[in-house]
Amino acid sequence: MEKSIIYVLSDSVGETAELVTKAALSQFMDENEYDLYRIPYVENKEVLRGAVYHAKQLGAMIGFTLVNPELRGFLVQEAQEKQVECVDIMGPLLNAMERKFHKQPKQEPGLIHRLDEDYFKKVEAIEFAVRYDDGRDPRGVSQADIVLIGVSRTSKTPLSQYLAHKQLKVANVPIVPEVEPPETLFHIPPHKCIGLKISPEKLNGIRKERLKSLGLSDQAIYANMERIHTELDYFEKIITKLGCPVVDVSNKAVEETANIILNMMNQPYWDMEGHH
Repeated sequence: MEKSIIYVLSDSVGETAELVTKAALSQFMDENEYDLYRIPYVENKEVLRGAVYHAKQLGAMIGFTLVNPELRGFLVQEAQEKQVECVDIMGPLLNAMERKFHKQPKQEPGLIHRLDEDYFKKVEAIEFAVRYDDGRDPRGVSQADIVLIGVSRTSKTPLSQYLAHKQLKVANVPIVPEVEPPETLFHIPPHKCIGLKISPEKLNGIRKERLKSLGLSDQAIYANMERIHTELDYFEKIITKLGCPVVDVSNKAVEETANIILNMMNQPYWDMEGHH
């Protein structure tokens, strides 16, 4: 069963939003039935736009605590336009208190928390993963700690998010035969790039399920075996040209693949031949 996905956005640490969201979720499902991604220290509209984009792609919902009224208004409008379920966790309470106390809120995020360096690193990595997801901005390739490459449906986005929670800046680039990969990909050290390999049969199954979940026919070219072989052959060519390590994700959970990547990164100059 596919897990429900919830994004929690905050212009502070986001603990309050996460606790309230988890309390509400517990009325509907167990913890292993959903994935909750917290994106703290939101300071600009780009991050909000990226979060709404991802929520739309993944069929996720958003809960948020933003004390900045401009960011709040922007997120609500963006979510409405994209038809993404979006809940303001603190807004109604702030509005009620404003009426009751006849005072304006201070509009300073994080008044109940001291900022801590680890959180900054983590949030920076999460923002990075959102901004440079799916090859939307090739500039991320040269700035990333690690670049994931693979054909569509090889878990690039969830892997990027998972590794971001480990404070790694991850960019990911989709490999499509009709689109040349960004030139920067061929100028970074090969060990910074990791190819996500998958068997044609496994990919076919995943894509058919994806099409069904979108209400589309599983006969579409996206899930056609000939097309899949074309994409995977092109992927192999790119990998050979890059000379980078490869992880087979065919039968692995995201956490398993992430741990393999983390172990590889702990050996700065690993023997790449051993990972092909």
